[in-house]
Amino acid sequence: MANTVLYLKAEQNAEVMEAQVCVKDIASVYCREKSVCAKAKSLRVHQFHEEEQKRQVVSILKVIELIERECPGVTVQSVGETATVIELVNVDRHKGPVQWVKTAFVAAISFFGTGFTIMAFHNDISINKIFSKVYELVMGYPSDGYSILEASYSVGLAAGIILFFNHVGGRRITKDPTPIEVEMRTYETDVNKALIETADREGQSIDVS
Repeated sequence: MANTVLYLKAEQNAEVMEAQVCVKDIASVYCREKSVCAKAKSLRVHQFHEEEQKRQVVSILKVIELIERECPGVTVQSVGETATVIELVNVDRHKGPVQWVKTAFVAAISFFGTGFTIMAFHNDISINKIFSKVYELVMGYPSDGYSILEASYSVGLAAGIILFFNHVGGRRITKDPTPIEVEMRTYETDVNKALIETADREGQSIDVS
């Protein structure tokens, strides 16, 4: 195994379902020597215990040290993240009617909250008066009730929301990520960075000695 190069591409965040975490669970591994690659993937990085927090930060230097110790003559080249947040996920916890109730609750809050926000905004700018003024300016006489302006605006608002969120029901209109997905990925990245920095400052990350 002399002069053998192994490439390690670590992820910023890794969710695992087993207490024993191996290199393959947190990173992609490539090496010309298949036996070296298989051995490196199977090396144990961390073991979760019952009293331990279910989220740990592992330095990639620790992983490199482990691989080079267990695979003499192998040089590790890291092409990914410098640290990984490992989270032990209990799959059974996400099953059952409780999850459906939580989903329905969040959906209801989002629906009614958005509706209230739109109505409050329209009331704040007095949109009914605006439509009445526009109608009177164009037609020459005041509107006697709801006009084509209100109907067109309602249809346009619904179409705009659908195009903005890039979904019709459960179907995606285009392959581009939705604004919510972009914001969620940005938020997830920021959270992971904060967790890594906090663990480093508090000396709680799993790192080389």
